[in-house]
Amino acid sequence: MARLFGTDGVRGLANADLTPALALRLATSAARVLTADPAKARAAAVSAGGDQKPPTRTRPLAVIGRDPRASGEMLEAAVAAGLASAGVDVALLGVLPTPGVAYLTGVLGADLGVVISASHNAMPDNGIKIFGAGGFKLADDVEDAIEAGMDAELPLPTGDRVGRIYDEHGAVDRYVDHLLVSIPHALTGIKVVVDCAHGASSTVAPEVYRRAGAEVIVIAGEPDGLNINEGVGSTHLDGLRAAVVANGADLGIAHDGDADRCLAVAADGSDVDGDAILAVLALAMQERGELNYGTVVTTVMANLGFHQAMRRAGLTVKTTAVGDRYVLAEMNAGGYSLGGEQSGHIVMSDYATTGDGLLTATHLMARVAATGITLGNLAKVVTKFPQVLINVRVADKAAVADSAAVRSAVAEAQAELGESGRVLLRPSGTEPLVRVMVEAPEGTVAKGIAERVASVVASA
Repeated sequence: MARLFGTDGVRGLANADLTPALALRLATSAARVLTADPAKARAAAVSAGGDQKPPTRTRPLAVIGRDPRASGEMLEAAVAAGLASAGVDVALLGVLPTPGVAYLTGVLGADLGVVISASHNAMPDNGIKIFGAGGFKLADDVEDAIEAGMDAELPLPTGDRVGRIYDEHGAVDRYVDHLLVSIPHALTGIKVVVDCAHGASSTVAPEVYRRAGAEVIVIAGEPDGLNINEGVGSTHLDGLRAAVVANGADLGIAHDGDADRCLAVAADGSDVDGDAILAVLALAMQERGELNYGTVVTTVMANLGFHQAMRRAGLTVKTTAVGDRYVLAEMNAGGYSLGGEQSGHIVMSDYATTGDGLLTATHLMARVAATGITLGNLAKVVTKFPQVLINVRVADKAAVADSAAVRSAVAEAQAELGESGRVLLRPSGTEPLVRVMVEAPEGTVAKGIAERVASVVASA
């Protein structure tokens, strides 16, 4: 049986794969697992910057936030019911970016936080992400324990031990203030177009950027529950590119549905991906003496050009599996302050426990404002190798990726490239896809090899 949790929580077609019944069972089990050791939970909250003396409570506390997609209201109700039925008080944060939920999990001294969002997925999908105390993503073994307990028939609390559910007023304001305090330089003089993907950042992002001093033009900032990620956001940059050029903006920022990632567009409409953003931030932090151990953490998807840029700057790069949870785990283990992914998930551990697209965007714009150098020129620190990524839809992604024919095709392609490029094949953590990525000195070579390997994957 396939594992319920993917690389970023539980996702599926809302009310088909991800039903209220499943959400209730998941939440009840999560409450039992994550509130089993209250002392440990409070210690984690304090270490993450939460209240030094969390308020005395008779019951554990959970917070829930969501993106604006229509099924979120339904699943929020189911998750809240599951948590309360397990004796946990529930603070509803409303529509809020995923990193905002992580932040408030810590500062409110909550035992766990839940985000109801499918991130960049299309509107019919939804998902459930769970943070432990302090706002940290869960380790694989903790997720396994939650999944294993979903069918347990254990007694539930009654009477005054049943959890209470209430709205947490002022949640957005607390998150906005947290972001503004972190910015190293005012954004005065910056004209930015922000694509909010009709998602969770639609209200928060423009407010933060304006209050930091930028002139802000908003696109895709009118969520109606049905239009989230619909041809907009960080996976659809055409509209942002056009808006940046048409408005003569200095740059554009694109968020996904839950705003835990950020991609950018330079003034000329050219893309600035997570590798370039990570490099720009790394050099800025190194200059300010904030890059711990002169080290940046990234994933196996990072372009070879990023590695070369960091070497030229005298910085060390640590590499992990794909997923910001693995980036964060490596950062925590080594005490590093910056890590991220090509997709735009950037983790700045001095300010956040998870990827935060708004935090990333403010610091990126602050670098442009502080140096007076355009984003396009700052991004040139990374000379990218042509990289081709092909997503192949398959029935059983794990079996296909491990098949003899596919492994042979990958080995043959890597031998052909030698040290001048690389082939990476991996099953998606959130969708029924096998991803084939090839880097080579020439784009035509990368494309040809990627298509050849992808055809083997498709027929395996």
